[in-house]
Amino acid sequence: MAIYQKGVIFADVDTNNPDCWTLESYLKRGGYQALKRILGQKITPEEVINEMKTSGLRGRGGAGFPTGLKWSFMPRTMPGQKYIVCNTDEGEPGTFKDRDIIRYNPHAVIEGMIIAGYSIGASAGYNYIHGEIFELYQRFEQAIEEARKAGYLGKDILGTGFEFELNAHHGYGAYICGDETALLNSIEGKKGQPRFKPPFPAGYGLYGRPTTINNTESLASVPFILRDGGQEFMDQGIPNNGGTKLFSISGHVERPGNYEIPLGTPFSKLLEMAGGMRGGKKMKAVIPGGSSAPVLPAEIMMQCTMDYDSIAKAGSMLGSGAVIVMDEDVCMVKALERLAYFYHEESCGQCTPCREGTGWLYQIIHRIETGRGRPGDLELLDSIGNQMAGRTICALADAAVFPVRSFTKHFRHEFEYHIEHGKCMVDHRWC
Repeated sequence: MAIYQKGVIFADVDTNNPDCWTLESYLKRGGYQALKRILGQKITPEEVINEMKTSGLRGRGGAGFPTGLKWSFMPRTMPGQKYIVCNTDEGEPGTFKDRDIIRYNPHAVIEGMIIAGYSIGASAGYNYIHGEIFELYQRFEQAIEEARKAGYLGKDILGTGFEFELNAHHGYGAYICGDETALLNSIEGKKGQPRFKPPFPAGYGLYGRPTTINNTESLASVPFILRDGGQEFMDQGIPNNGGTKLFSISGHVERPGNYEIPLGTPFSKLLEMAGGMRGGKKMKAVIPGGSSAPVLPAEIMMQCTMDYDSIAKAGSMLGSGAVIVMDEDVCMVKALERLAYFYHEESCGQCTPCREGTGWLYQIIHRIETGRGRPGDLELLDSIGNQMAGRTICALADAAVFPVRSFTKHFRHEFEYHIEHGKCMVDHRWC
């Protein structure tokens, strides 16, 4: 996908230049200046963390937790090894921003991880990269080697005595490893299944040591924040939603791709940037934050601004910033069937409510879609969802339930028509 709108991360990146990802290009854009200033001026970890708090940067992986606050949870004075881990296991349908960061600007992630390591007292880091983008894993390995040869990684970085080593870890395409504790298990060579919490990773993480885990986009924003100032970053967004954010737009728009825009930008403006609706069709619905975010009807979405608070107030989540746009010709039953199948297939099976519940959700929705729906199926879906949400180790069960609840709430008439008539009310085909 193309980068159509540039903000902090892609500000001066010429994505048409095949060498834009290299160290040489990154240095020309002011790369590693923030790291040099921090180490050269002996800026303390506390000062770095305070600057991150000033920036208002919230986790770009979906949870939206303040990054500076997360860093402050690390017990920096505890003796022994500590880790910083980057989560590039981007596997949710509709999400494709992190892979473009690795493709075009990997050194921003590397510099961000080094600064994070310095701030939390970690001397080692891992970037866990999704298994289906192997060529970008190879590119990140090349970028690591460039940074190491230039003296930005290893022992005695830039002659300051600070030590930090970075490794890339290749995943195998399992969606569940996007959960931070399943990711840690995978790095350790174990089955990629989530861990019980507590203990939390900040106290007991990778190899049993204190660990901080951040999203790719979060860490790629760090060099700008520490170079130009946290307040400068904050001012590009709105209160409680600092900075710019990458939005991956797909579906029925003229120009699907990545758009890095200030948080608080009206959705109508973002839709305009994406060329509007494809073929001049009428917009029907939008999933604003990746497939696990509740769907919103067009009339509600058009009133929203693209930030955590506005989307939450509307009844959904900003999530990873994956915006899936659907036009008037979309059958919402069929769309939900595809989402339900994904979560059924990607459940790791560790928790019974998720292992069994995702299968039941899919089977019932499939039954409705194929013209065999029964009276009471919608109530049954709601009952199953109540037995799943909040009853598992990780949030995959909740991620499976949110779409079901929102689709059947906002577009209940389509489901009822399918059940009653055995055919679709959108194109009137027999199911």
